[in-house]
Amino acid sequence: MRIYAGVEEEWGDYDKARILLQSIPYDGTSTWGKGADQGFESFLDATDNMEVYDIETDSEVYKQGVHILDPIREDSSPEAVFETVYKKTQELLKTGKYLTFFGGEHSISIGVIKAFYEHHDNLSVLQIDAHADLRPEYHGSPYNHACAVFDASQNCNLVQVGIRSMDADEKQYVQEGNCFYAHEMWGHDRWMDESIARLTDKVYLTIDLDAFDPSILAATGTPEPGGMGWYETLKYLRRVFREKEVVGFDIVELAPEKAHKASNFLAAKLYYKLLSYQFEDGK
Repeated sequence: MRIYAGVEEEWGDYDKARILLQSIPYDGTSTWGKGADQGFESFLDATDNMEVYDIETDSEVYKQGVHILDPIREDSSPEAVFETVYKKTQELLKTGKYLTFFGGEHSISIGVIKAFYEHHDNLSVLQIDAHADLRPEYHGSPYNHACAVFDASQNCNLVQVGIRSMDADEKQYVQEGNCFYAHEMWGHDRWMDESIARLTDKVYLTIDLDAFDPSILAATGTPEPGGMGWYETLKYLRRVFREKEVVGFDIVELAPEKAHKASNFLAAKLYYKLLSYQFEDGK
């Protein structure tokens, strides 16, 4: 059994763990850079070499217990992946544990988010991403990576942050006042206040790693210039976790490259930061 962060085995025991980590190593619909199906192993390798004391929160959140579930390896079709992930997430929601997911490409989030918004009333989805991902279908499927949050946009409150790439046809699906474009976020923090004000009390968080600027995270399928920085993103995320109830989250689109091992480490640190914020102050 793989133990998260290479800590003592007791902290990975399913019965004791408060946190479940579900990997979905699927990369079947990506249309440019491939490799997101290899992201989880590179993420775990980086995590094994990460300090598990978080200075910012003065905590060691791994002691909440993180159990790594067996990966979901369905890859026969986008539709089959969606159905398998959706049903698995429904099952996991019954456990009462804190659910976290790691891709894979962003299409893996479609089934996860559907299960969450059906489980939680008045749920907001907070998408941190370079791309709008609002196509109703792409290359013949509504379960393509380019459609990652279209279903969410039709069924719950969707707030999008960091967007800097989209097709003209996607504009009609942007929820008015809920999309914070990267070029409008530059040089001030008002977007933090404004976007948090658009969220309901309960939030599901989906983070595509291409939200970050390629200068700090290059190993992703479709890197876009003009992305978010490390500390501004952490400042924002800590506020979201403090001011809202984040009921679960996913991180997607790490496509590891030998020349960019720092990207793997950023993903590992980001995941640990999210857990540290979630369980800060003994929550």
